Amino acid sequence: MISNSDILNARILIVDDQLVNIKLLEKMLHQAGFTSLFSTTRGAEVEQRYFEYEIDLILLDIRMPDMDGFQVMQTLQTAIQNDYLPVLVITAELTQEIRKKSLCSGAKDFITKPFDQTEVIQRIRNMLEVRLLHKQVKTQNETLEQQVRHRTQQLEQSRLEIIKRLGRAAEYKDNETGNHILRMSHFAQMLALATGLDESFAADILTAAPMHDIGKIGIPDHILLKPGKLDGDEWEVMKTHVRIGADLLADTNVPLLKLASNIALTHHEKWDGSGYPQGLKGKDIPIEGRICSISDVFDALTSERPYKKAWPIEKAVDYLIEQKGRHFDPELVTHFLTIIEQVLHYRARFPDHVAETSDMA
Repeated sequence: MISNSDILNARILIVDDQLVNIKLLEKMLHQAGFTSLFSTTRGAEVEQRYFEYEIDLILLDIRMPDMDGFQVMQTLQTAIQNDYLPVLVITAELTQEIRKKSLCSGAKDFITKPFDQTEVIQRIRNMLEVRLLHKQVKTQNETLEQQVRHRTQQLEQSRLEIIKRLGRAAEYKDNETGNHILRMSHFAQMLALATGLDESFAADILTAAPMHDIGKIGIPDHILLKPGKLDGDEWEVMKTHVRIGADLLADTNVPLLKLASNIALTHHEKWDGSGYPQGLKGKDIPIEGRICSISDVFDALTSERPYKKAWPIEKAVDYLIEQKGRHFDPELVTHFLTIIEQVLHYRARFPDHVAETSDMA
């Protein structure tokens, strides 16, 4: 609702090369109770004054020597994007041609010289009411958009937090540590970026990778926690964790969970087709699976477990090189080796004996 006070306190800019016309309009407007009046005799100053004083209405003379009213409106149309241009044209000759050209240039109404005070004030009030209603609706829409963005951010943060906690669930049944999950997911993000994938996809891999072994939830403890080597039957049961994990994350319209499902299913596939569960070969293996395979294996090799000692970094690097074209995508191994210093730096920040941070930063 627009009040009379809102209208009288609106900011009005009078533009006319004749100072006498400006003074006459100012007198009329002051007598009618308007409080915020600004003026200029030069059309070239209108754009600056419009933004500087946050003008609500422009009373614009058409015939000016330096920059006429049509040029002023053209300049304003360019400067004011997706907004209501509040121009009321002042003219002594309201011909059909001037009327059409003014309306096409963005004018909303006209007042003619010599001025009729009652008509001038009423046209200004009518136009200001429309202008202020437009501003009010725009402000309300911006507030709603901000609230929607804030709520969307809250929902996104909640969703990511649930996904992170889901990724940690498997830790409680596994020999691996939380920092392994943290490290390998960051290695995967680094490798995705080094490979030339966009930042958004790399960020999604960072979030989805912690769920790569979520399927271990479904593996019996006597197999999952066995300190020695698994026998043939036990190994076949262990391999089912990839399908269990993929199934847990499947049947969703959430892109991030679809990505996580692909990672869970394919991170044990091998470049030469000797992996599991599907025996995929080469680039038939999704890029996210190939990236997480290298990241997971490198961190596992260089980490100590109850059933093995940690490999020296040099030996783990040699293994990656040896397995190019066999276990691993050879191109990805090459990219991984270009970021090895970055990988080792991050690994040193989060060794297994240091508690995992509360986020994935």
